[in-house]
Amino acid sequence: MLSHSPDPVSLQDVLLELRQNLEGFPRAMLGEVGVDRAARVPIDHSAGAVELTPFTVPLEHQLVILEAQMKLAVELGRNISLHSVKAHQATLDLLNRMQKKHKASWLRISIDLHSCGVSTETWKALEKSHRNVFMSLSTAINGRSPSHRALIAACSPRRILVESDYHAIEECTKRTWDMVLTVAEVKGWSVETTWVDDDVREEEWGVVRHLKNNWDEFQLGNHTPLR
Repeated sequence: MLSHSPDPVSLQDVLLELRQNLEGFPRAMLGEVGVDRAARVPIDHSAGAVELTPFTVPLEHQLVILEAQMKLAVELGRNISLHSVKAHQATLDLLNRMQKKHKASWLRISIDLHSCGVSTETWKALEKSHRNVFMSLSTAINGRSPSHRALIAACSPRRILVESDYHAIEECTKRTWDMVLTVAEVKGWSVETTWVDDDVREEEWGVVRHLKNNWDEFQLGNHTPLR
């Protein structure tokens, strides 16, 4: 395994490259970045058929890298797509630390829990404590478990987003739309068949207008503190 491993890279070099990339693309988000307690280290990263070892990356090591990346995102005012697998409490603790450390600057940006797989209890705690945290769901990942419907039901109408989380571009639209329909069904929202540009009262919004509004708020950032 060691003979196939890439040369070590310092965290300072990683952050320098990340800064250059973000500054080169002023509208870019950070991500996806995150923590994963299930991912195993491959024997050879460059192999066509990847063979996995039984080894994982220590969570503490992942968090050091992630917090440094997120600190840079806060500094530059960039939104974050956050990956979290089998690390519910660690993710909640991380976001609490970031909020305490960065205070008002933390609310300048938005965080999306990408293909969110946290428990409904963890999500409720996140939503209660963090005005700038959203969740997005996909059929590719979340659709594997029926619990994603409970997660949709628990989520505020103003915090939910959808995605495909799929590698083949030709299937991304359909997969995203499938999750749109699931959200509409669980939330009891209508599905628009036409688009009206005029002002529509929020109580009359369908699922597409809800999701568009949430995406607009996610992109804008600059959230007001929770009271």
